[in-house]
Amino acid sequence: MTYRIALLLLALLALTTDAFADQIVLKNGDRLTGTIVRADGKTIVFKSDLVGEVTVALDNVDNVTADRPLYLTLTDGRVVSGLVTVRNKQFEVKSGNGSVVIERSAIAVMRSADEQRVYESTLNPGWFKQWSGGADLGFALTRGNSSTTNLALGMNIARETLRDKTSLYAASIYNRENTNGISRTVANTFRFGARYDRNINRDWFGYGFTDLEHNGLQDLNLRWVLGGGIGYHAIKNERTTLDLLGGLDMSREFFEGIDNDRTSLEAQLGQTLDHRLTPRLSLKEQLFFFPNLSEGGDYRINFDAGIVADITRRIGWQVTLSDRYLSNPPGGAKQNDLLLTTGLKVKLGTIK
Repeated sequence: MTYRIALLLLALLALTTDAFADQIVLKNGDRLTGTIVRADGKTIVFKSDLVGEVTVALDNVDNVTADRPLYLTLTDGRVVSGLVTVRNKQFEVKSGNGSVVIERSAIAVMRSADEQRVYESTLNPGWFKQWSGGADLGFALTRGNSSTTNLALGMNIARETLRDKTSLYAASIYNRENTNGISRTVANTFRFGARYDRNINRDWFGYGFTDLEHNGLQDLNLRWVLGGGIGYHAIKNERTTLDLLGGLDMSREFFEGIDNDRTSLEAQLGQTLDHRLTPRLSLKEQLFFFPNLSEGGDYRINFDAGIVADITRRIGWQVTLSDRYLSNPPGGAKQNDLLLTTGLKVKLGTIK
């Protein structure tokens, strides 16, 4: 008797689980059970315990049944919500006020309740909200037979809304050693940058940026760059964002020595990439070329990349690579400087 009761309870639990799940039936007869995340007029994003998050073309869907309220934003800007059933390219929305049938072509986007809350939070967020990203800090110290001090920093954070995006990055390494009473600085580099993007339309945006850099071994006290231009979203989806940028900037450089300071007008051509390789592995990369318009033939190249492997929701392992090439360094300084840091990354702000 106890065995039969246990089987009955398991069966009831399974039926209850299916009863409170959204369902998609494909035209080939396959059935998916789980949660509708969002949809537009062409695809639907569905999440299930069996297959994870998948994107299905609506042309391959026979019918959809939602057991949780969904929010539909129409092409005319109106928002309707309720239990949704999709059949024959028509969306039937049932709410406490009755039901309404909407053609698929009239729907701009459909979201779950959680997705709708996230969307609404991006409409008018405060300046200190919506930040996400992380930073890693490494420190090493030896004393005794050797005396060394090593400090490394990598940071990349951003705040993105429906209208704009603000990005901040920093990379730094400092190394000093003392051997046989002789103290010398092996590395002393700090780089910081900020960029602000403002959407013009779905594909194009305007941007302004500034970069600051100090490089003790290149005798560079400070390089300050200020500029802006136009960008294009070449790719923009859930996993990948690829932007192409072009503009102008003014570069002001202060080197050690007399009469070594320089001011230059530069063009800027470049790209930025943000790509999630796997659910736990992500890549950020940017490459910029700065031809000098004041001194023909001179140029700079900036390259920055960071890869993060998530360990937990807040902790990950990060590798940051930052490279700077200067075609015309003063004196006998080398043209290229490469900076590499690695260590535990702490995610800041909103977890995405």
